Amino acid sequence: MAEMLLPASQQRRVKAMTAAAGSAGRAAVSLLLCALLAPGGTYVLDDSDGLGREFDGIGGVSGGGPNFGASLHILKVEIGGDGQTTDGTEPSHMHYALDENYFRGYEWWLMKEAKKRNPNITLIGLPWSFPGWLGKGFNWPYVNLQLTAYYVVTWIVGAKRYHDLDIDYIGIWNERSYNVNYIKVLRKMLNYQGLQQVKIIASDSLWESISASMLLDAELLKAIDVIGAHYPGTHTVKDAKLTGKKLWSSEDFSTFNSDTGAGCWGRILNQNYINGYMTSTIAWNLVASYYEQLPYGRCGLMTAQEPWSGHYVVESPVWVSAHTTQFTQPGWYYLKTVGHLEKGGSYVALTDGLGNLTIIIETMSHKHSKCIRPFLPYFNVSQQFATFILKGSFSEIPELQVWYTKLGKSSERFLFKQLDSLWLLDSNGSFTLELQEDELFTLTTLTTGRKGSYPPPPKSQPFPSTYKDDFDVDYPFFSEAPNFADQTGVFEYFTNIEDPGEHRFTLRQVLNQRPITWAADASNTITIIGDYNWTNLTIKCDVYIETPDTGGVFIAGRVNKGGILIRSARGIFFWIFANGSYRVTGDLAGWIIYALGHVEVTAKKWYTLTLTIRGGFASGMLNDKSLWTDIPVNFPKNGWAAIGTHSFEFAQFDNFHVEATC
Repeated sequence: MAEMLLPASQQRRVKAMTAAAGSAGRAAVSLLLCALLAPGGTYVLDDSDGLGREFDGIGGVSGGGPNFGASLHILKVEIGGDGQTTDGTEPSHMHYALDENYFRGYEWWLMKEAKKRNPNITLIGLPWSFPGWLGKGFNWPYVNLQLTAYYVVTWIVGAKRYHDLDIDYIGIWNERSYNVNYIKVLRKMLNYQGLQQVKIIASDSLWESISASMLLDAELLKAIDVIGAHYPGTHTVKDAKLTGKKLWSSEDFSTFNSDTGAGCWGRILNQNYINGYMTSTIAWNLVASYYEQLPYGRCGLMTAQEPWSGHYVVESPVWVSAHTTQFTQPGWYYLKTVGHLEKGGSYVALTDGLGNLTIIIETMSHKHSKCIRPFLPYFNVSQQFATFILKGSFSEIPELQVWYTKLGKSSERFLFKQLDSLWLLDSNGSFTLELQEDELFTLTTLTTGRKGSYPPPPKSQPFPSTYKDDFDVDYPFFSEAPNFADQTGVFEYFTNIEDPGEHRFTLRQVLNQRPITWAADASNTITIIGDYNWTNLTIKCDVYIETPDTGGVFIAGRVNKGGILIRSARGIFFWIFANGSYRVTGDLAGWIIYALGHVEVTAKKWYTLTLTIRGGFASGMLNDKSLWTDIPVNFPKNGWAAIGTHSFEFAQFDNFHVEATC
């Protein structure tokens, strides 16, 4: 131990961190004084008494890639159900009962891209919302169990048939009620379709209810392969352990991706197993690729929220992920000898059973590792020396590679830095590390670790102040137009065979009934676009109401809310209706009425709407003729542009154009 203490400290503190104030001095302090000032513990890593649970991998809700950065083992995707699911809606593969289309949305593309980078990545599908026809008039997916199971199985079969994607796990209903009989029906239908290899994870909510149900029902216990809980705070419950099933934190993190978010992620990746026996942790979300002012802005492991500029940021949680993901694989096993450090922090160790060993040590402080949920009880972390002794099949390991992260002040900050390796031949399989707050170490026999390099990303740019889209795309790569973010309803590229002229290619709202919702979707459909800081702007768009008498459409500016808050969105909304009326409102719901009147409007005819907002006043034009002028609008002061419909109804939009002056 004494022989290893000074070299280990010198390697890290002198060679790697000479810039850190006082580091060399600390390394030179006598061993006796070090031991007195910062006592630590001794931790044995041993497989003589067998191994712990099998490791199932680290994942993200949308993302993956090997030995470059995050190197995730698992990609979990939403099975689009046409409803609002936090920051927008994702389209279903079956909008209507007889409709099937396996090219909508971006999840198919994303899974294929993930497979290119990591052919072994595990794929999980989970519904948040469901198309309305499954509910037969009720906001409930369990009205017809066979029908809902069929809907989910078609998604799995379509993934294979159209994209050659094998789905490994399927979920029930994200953070909502499960139905015991539905789970059994789903298992039987999967088996009947030859999909015995597709495993069921339930219930993507809390531990308690699903675990108790499984212990009381042998058929249910057999049908479910993994119990998945969300935001478990690193702990599980007795019933979950009694089932004997794999336990996963099937959604976690969702924390702003600063260094505090990275600290949260580093802490729970270790302690979800130490405290709760969870063998997989999946982050929501991998890449924050949505307007930042929507709920949970920048709560991804990295950020790429400017498709117009191409700017992105590889945030610190990516490199925290790498400490585990680059040096383990699903199928490895945790050692039984894992736990907490005496002065705060934790350690885990995993092996492939073939002689390889990976040790991950974290000392994340309470202040710098709070996740967004749940509440984190106070704990203390302080400087310490930790001695690790390798026994069993690991006692003859000659060398360990060392990777290091220090979060916090920029002058002391390092992200996934490779240090000099540790030689163990003369130390009887032991080594000592000096540990301080907010550090992360990986020590491993694997030599394949790599901190991927990449060219500087394009500079960050605001959304263009002049933006046009005529939707003239004959064979679109994606079903939805770029930069539009659907918040209720689904807006897709549409080929209008009835109009071979100017409006042959349009953007169409395609839902004709309310989906089975996961969140509080609005009663109107709406898609937002632009810069949230826009104040003065002119929005112009051609609109086409398809529903006689009751149909209606709008254009809007200064829209101030989206995501799960969309029902309460304020802004300036300019509506026209098929019954020959118009309305100007201060909110999406239509409660705040600024103006209304009659106008020559009918269904199945194209009109051009123009909305101009300057300072505290707004004006509107129909077919380039003034319809209403200088209406006072004092709130909100800024927000997105938007288009949408009065209800869940078919309508088309074309030649969208916005000019913003600030």
